[in-house]
Amino acid sequence: MTTIPTITLNNGVDMPQLGFGVFQVPDLSQAETAVSDALNTGYRLIDTAVAYQNEEAVGKAIRESSIKREDIFLTSKLWVSDFTYDRAKKGIDASLERLGLDYMDLYLLHQPYGDTMGAWRALEEAQQAGKIRAIGVSNFYADQLKNLELTMTTQPAVNQIEVSPWYQQPDEVRFNQSEGVQVEAWAPFAEGKHGIFTDDTIAGIAAKYGKTNGQVILRWLLQRGITVIPKSVHQNRMAENIAVFDFELSDADMATMNSLDKQESQFFDHRDPVTIEQIFGSSLAQLHD
Repeated sequence: MTTIPTITLNNGVDMPQLGFGVFQVPDLSQAETAVSDALNTGYRLIDTAVAYQNEEAVGKAIRESSIKREDIFLTSKLWVSDFTYDRAKKGIDASLERLGLDYMDLYLLHQPYGDTMGAWRALEEAQQAGKIRAIGVSNFYADQLKNLELTMTTQPAVNQIEVSPWYQQPDEVRFNQSEGVQVEAWAPFAEGKHGIFTDDTIAGIAAKYGKTNGQVILRWLLQRGITVIPKSVHQNRMAENIAVFDFELSDADMATMNSLDKQESQFFDHRDPVTIEQIFGSSLAQLHD
C-alpha cells in the first residue's frame, strides 16, 4: 500500500499531500462506500463539506474503519449561510455532530462572502477549544486572504482553490505560498473538461513515464508544492490516483504542463457580482432572516 508523504502546516499540524474528495457524492450510501474504499486504498486525507450533504456518511466510514482516528486527516467546510459568529459556532458543532467525531483536523470557510470575520472568530475559538486542529479558507483570492490575515489573530493554514492544467492560477499559488499558507487544489482534473484525460500533450508526457494523464496532472500539482484532493467513486481510479509517488516530472515536462493554462475558471468567476448573487444570494439572505 502506498504511503502518502505529509507536509507541515504553518501551525505545526501534519497534513497528507494527497487526499480524497467527496464533492458531488450526496448519496449517503455511495459516499460511505467511497470513503471506506479510499481508506482501504491508502488515502488518509478525506475532504468533505456542509454543502456536500454527506458529512454523516463520511463520519460513519471513518468511525467504522479499522484505521486509528489520529491517522486520518479529516477536512470539512462551513457554508456561507452560517457566516456570522453565532451561527458559525453552531455550525461547527453541527458538523461534529453529523460526523459523529470529537474533532476535525481542518475546517475551512467555504467561500469569501458574508461575515467572514465573525465566522473566522468562531473557528479560532473552536481551534483553541480542541474541536479543530487547523483552520483555513477556500476560494479566497490574494486580497481577500490578506484582508483576513490583517484583521484576525490566526493566519489561515490552508487555502483550497481551483487549480488544474486549464486554470493554473500561478500568481495566486505564489502569493499563498509566500504567506506560508498551504495551497490545496480542488477540481484538479477540471471534471474532465476539454478532454483532459485524453489530451495529446499530457498523454505524450504520460507515455514517457508509463503513467496516465490523470497521474501526470497530480504529479505536476504535487511538484508545485500543492496538496490535492481528486475524487472518484471507482476503486481502480482511486488506486491510479494514489500511484504518483514513484516518478518525478522533468523540468521540461513541468514547463510543458505550465504552458497549457487557459487562464480561466472551468466553473464560474468567483468575483463576478451577478454570479455571486445567483449562486450564494439565497444563502447570504438567510443571515438576515
